[in-house]
Amino acid sequence: MAVVKASSEDIKLLARLIRAEAEGEGKLGMLLVGNTGVNRVISNCLDFKDIRSIRRMVFQSPGGFEATQKSYFYQRARESEIALARKVINGERFHPASRSLWFFDPGTQTCPAQWYNQWNTGKFKAHCFYQPTRQDCPRV
Repeated sequence: MAVVKASSEDIKLLARLIRAEAEGEGKLGMLLVGNTGVNRVISNCLDFKDIRSIRRMVFQSPGGFEATQKSYFYQRARESEIALARKVINGERFHPASRSLWFFDPGTQTCPAQWYNQWNTGKFKAHCFYQPTRQDCPRV
């Protein structure tokens, strides 16, 4: 059962986002990006108040995803990424992004313990993941 409402076009949009943000990090890296996006739709807190749809989450500005400004984001969704998008929309969660609302690539640096006052939950390949406290965002 879906944890967020999503049409077939929403699923394709999320599939394009996860590919554009994390194709080089493999299947799990793309699932982690998907978790982060779905968490933003669910959360209704901090930077993501009133983000109630996949489309609003993907194109949120400011605070959205850099990949939406790149030409490769606008390529057609592939079946492999559509399947990954369905998994996260249906509630599958993957560590370290199971409750994360943010991720970033620190380059050659290690992941800071906190990023914008949010705690690090771990790193996968190039990306560090950050989640809010339950007090700040109880719905995530």
